[in-house]
Order: sequence, then structure tokens, then C-alpha cells
Amino acid sequence: MIQLKTIVVEDEPLAREGLLSYLSQIDFIQMKGVCEDALQANQLLASQPIDLMFLDIQMPRLTGIEFLKSLKQPPMVVMTTAYPNFALQGYELDVMDYLIKPFPFERLLKSVNKARDFYQLKNRPAPQASDFFFVKCDHRYEKIFYRDVIYVEGMENYVVIYTPVQKFVTLMRMKAIEELLPQADFIRTHKSYLVAVNAIASIDGSDLIVGGKHLPISRDKKPEIMERLLREKKP
Repeated sequence: MIQLKTIVVEDEPLAREGLLSYLSQIDFIQMKGVCEDALQANQLLASQPIDLMFLDIQMPRLTGIEFLKSLKQPPMVVMTTAYPNFALQGYELDVMDYLIKPFPFERLLKSVNKARDFYQLKNRPAPQASDFFFVKCDHRYEKIFYRDVIYVEGMENYVVIYTPVQKFVTLMRMKAIEELLPQADFIRTHKSYLVAVNAIASIDGSDLIVGGKHLPISRDKKPEIMERLLREKKP
């Protein structure tokens, strides 16, 4: 059975106890530490591998958001806070979920199930010369060939996978689909777009023309993208 090595970073004793009580009821959660602030969490992360971190936002000395920004390779993160106005910042940092205190057990369970599913996808066995993958769309699994994907668009917790003849909408994060597709054949051009290099017809200013559509290039990604595309097109 999968065991997610988990830590809790929470400065409020009552909130900390409540969260630990919830987590103790979930069989695939393996608690590896409890921290009262970001500095304790930083030491713990440096000492052992962690899969999942529950991170409070409002903490003394260093906020959860500041701490997360400082980590080069953070584990999966579920943010916890009493302030919903931080949600956008959390999702921009690609957190797994965002829980508003006080939250019921079933809402926490939804978060940890999402983390477990992502962990399973990320750590699945490498495909053996497979040229296709399956995604769940509504109540069925659709087979998609890698060669048919022209671009992927992220929409909150969903992605839309475009092929020349149809599109597939599936409950998946951009990070997950990015790891699923061959890195040599696809390029992340924007926080919301992942593009097949061979499907790029032209570059128009800050847009890529793909399948007749104009897809934006992020300003901070443009130098890297241009360098890669122009390099790959050289004879």
C-alpha cells in the first residue's frame, strides 16, 4: 500500500491537534513530523524525504507562502488558512489543495485522496515502448496517441487535450499531464498551455500558431522557448 510521508506545519495548537486527529484516521498517511513554524519545517525537509506537507499560511517570522517560495523542490502541498483571500497565491505556487479553516473531515479526505492519486500517477512504472495513454473523461477512459496531441490547455483542476479532430476534458492538473507527455516532444509555453513542438506552425510576436489557434507565450518563458525552437529547427 502507498504510504505518503507527511508533515504538518501549523503554529496554532488547537488547529494542529485537530488536523493530526483527522490525519490519524487515514491509513495511507504516514506522519513524519509536526512543526510549529517554517524554520522547523525547513530543518525537517532537509533531513528526510517528504511526500506531502500541510502548510499553514499565517505563521510568525515566515509565512507559509514565503516559505514555499524559498523551496527549490517542495513536496506536494496542501495549504491551510482561515483567510480565503490567499487562495490565488496558493494556486499560483501549484499547491495540491487549499483548505479554509475550519474544514470538515470529508474535505480533508478529498485533499489527501487527490495527493495520493497524483503520487500514484507521478510514480507509475515507466511505459514499455507505449505510444498512447488513457485519460478519464466523464465516466469512460479515452485512448489518446501521443502523436495526435497538438496542445493542452489548463483550466483550474481540469485540462483540455486537443487533437486535430477532437478535444478531451479530464480532471487533471497541468503538472500531471506535463509529466505524462514526452518532454522531448512537448514544451510548456505558458502556465496554462503545453504545446507539441511539431504542431507549431509559426511564431507571431508573443504567440505560437498551433492548429490555427494563437496560443500565448509567457514573457518569462519566451527566451528559453525561442532558443529551444530555433535550435531544434536548425539542420
